[in-house]
Amino acid sequence: MPDSGPAPRPRASRGAPDVIVIVLDDLGFAQFGAYGSDIATPNVDRLASGGLRYNRFHVTAMCSPTRASLLTGRNHHAVGMGFLVDLPVDQPGYTARIPRSAAPLPRVLRDAGHSTMAVGKWHLTPRWERSASGPFDTWPLGCGFERYYGFLQGDANHWAPWLVSDNHYVEPPAGPGDGYHLSEDLVDTAQRMILDQKHATPDKPYFLYLPFGAMHSPHHVAPEWSEPYRGRFDHGWERWREEVFARQVASGVVPAGTVLPERPPWIPEWDALGADERRVFARMHEVYAGFLTHTDAQIGRLLDFLDDLGRLDDTLIVVMSDNGASAEGGRLGTPNEHRFSARMGDTHEQNLAALDDWGSPETYPHYAWGWAWAGNTPLRLWKRYTWLGGTRVPLIMHWPRRITARGEVREQVVHAVDLMPTILEAAGVPAPRVVDGVEQQPVDGRSLFPTFDDPDAPPPRETQYFEMLGSRSIIHGRWKATTDHVSRGVLDEEALIRGSRDFATDRWSLFDLSADFAEAVDLAGEHPGVVADLEARWAAEAERNHVLPLQDSLQDRLAHLVLPPYGFPRRAVYRPGGGPVHDESLPLLTGGFTLTADVDIADGGADGVVCALGDRIGGFVLHAVGGRLAFACSRAGDLDRVTAAEPLPSGRHRIGVGVRGGTITLYLDGRDIASGPLGGEWPVTFQHGGAGLRIGHDAGLPVEDGYRPPARWNGTVHLIEIDTAPVPDPTAQDGLRTALHSD
Repeated sequence: MPDSGPAPRPRASRGAPDVIVIVLDDLGFAQFGAYGSDIATPNVDRLASGGLRYNRFHVTAMCSPTRASLLTGRNHHAVGMGFLVDLPVDQPGYTARIPRSAAPLPRVLRDAGHSTMAVGKWHLTPRWERSASGPFDTWPLGCGFERYYGFLQGDANHWAPWLVSDNHYVEPPAGPGDGYHLSEDLVDTAQRMILDQKHATPDKPYFLYLPFGAMHSPHHVAPEWSEPYRGRFDHGWERWREEVFARQVASGVVPAGTVLPERPPWIPEWDALGADERRVFARMHEVYAGFLTHTDAQIGRLLDFLDDLGRLDDTLIVVMSDNGASAEGGRLGTPNEHRFSARMGDTHEQNLAALDDWGSPETYPHYAWGWAWAGNTPLRLWKRYTWLGGTRVPLIMHWPRRITARGEVREQVVHAVDLMPTILEAAGVPAPRVVDGVEQQPVDGRSLFPTFDDPDAPPPRETQYFEMLGSRSIIHGRWKATTDHVSRGVLDEEALIRGSRDFATDRWSLFDLSADFAEAVDLAGEHPGVVADLEARWAAEAERNHVLPLQDSLQDRLAHLVLPPYGFPRRAVYRPGGGPVHDESLPLLTGGFTLTADVDIADGGADGVVCALGDRIGGFVLHAVGGRLAFACSRAGDLDRVTAAEPLPSGRHRIGVGVRGGTITLYLDGRDIASGPLGGEWPVTFQHGGAGLRIGHDAGLPVEDGYRPPARWNGTVHLIEIDTAPVPDPTAQDGLRTALHSD
């Protein structure tokens, strides 16, 4: 039988729209103008007034899990994403790896003839698979995207990010001194990708996934964006919250009759604070507001671009957040969030000293949790908890060709799992039963198309469970039951938040969502039978979706932690000429190490960087200053520095540094030439967003002020060698604290 040739390439359904999904990070229910805020978000508000706002849209309370639900249409535990990808374990609900039985949305659309592009935060690749050697099956291109530009981990420095293009790491196109900002770069790149795609195939629809790094910490923005908010929040978080609530009710995004819960005791009373404390806290929110307005302006640039192309009305645009506002800045807030996750602690005095630089490249800031509480108005608690403050966030749908409603509010209880079926229906693509010979597991979501035209359309489901770090809740019909469980890993929460720390003593509260939008009135004492029924339903959903075993500190998961298949090297050699070496590929340095460099030293005196990892926010550098060897280590901004007294001699030498037993020692050809104390423990992780070891130069921001990147070594670096002492694996608690703040 003659060969009939290759099968024809698929062609998208006639009339299928372009689709853009915009995800903001750690944005609370009340922080868009269209949801009650007085922070300027005119472009998002433009989408809301031209489409639909959903006021009962739910997510999973954390980043990686919500993104997995969005892109697969399945509950997060059902696709192995019960927690963050930073701590993969071998338990089915927590593998941090989307299974082949849940082909992601971009793969399905690509197979149906759509272009697929992702620009921004990914955070769906398991730890130890994010280096230059992959494997790449869980990177964006391995999940069905044809183009990718962004960052793989949970956050990024907006002035100097650690970026990936397709399947390789790249340096940003400009430096922090050149006016670079990540959000602007992401939109520039998205526009280029769209333009290239439309130039090549004008009639082919595309799917663009655009998850910003904003509004996750660090709250980085130039002063011209934050200065207009100077003095705007001096009245404090309680009164700001009350003003937001009044606007929410007036606009209909919150039902009339909603009770605004009282300030919990762990949120400081604004009027009881000192003048300097109020000034510091107000400035934190001014910078956050500027950051949000700047992000909205980038969305506006994209909308104007689509309008100029004549494509805006025929593009389905989805805008959402991945979880409620973040309280990971703790009670005081912090100029460097790595301090909080490393339990180094912050003080009001330190925050006051950093105030003039708040939001600049000198900082990595996060606001105090009073603003997270207010940013979720009128809801209780925040990110990482399955109270509504963690799980109910904005959702805006804009598609003028199909959605004829303008500015209306939809009140159906919906979930992130419903977005994939909605987009597939818009594209005219059925969910596949088999992909690559693998039978697909059931899709948990349902299309939201019925709600487009009918405000009274039934909700997509009657029951939805939630679980995150032991916090549990369930919605069934009009009822919601929520536990008082307080998870571990965030120091101030462990010390101050009221609730149970033991699953055996957890109490379920009960709320009638038909009359109580904000979980304000606990009815558990009046309806014990309803509570028992909902608890049983939660258990059944947990069993079906692989939620169990329940753990909050992850200490019990230590035995199940999935380690890199090649282990951690005790000794490693690195040479110049390659890209930065991912910090997850390095030997474990926490138990002590010696770093030795084989170098040629120029006749005119040594100058430049031998090697560097990270920057002033957290990292280390071995370099020469004024001809003398120096080593500096920034532990979340606390700088330890040792400098040799004499210049390095010219010629070929072995120079280096040893860190052991709390002492930093510099070496020249095997002999000690200087030493000094390490002021604290060597960090388990220097930066939540990852960092790369660069050989013979640096990039981005410096570790200390004694040099300015790239500061190339003026001789030759032949190689560097790292030798480590035997060290235990990082504890689960260390990993949990780092992972919590990396999301």
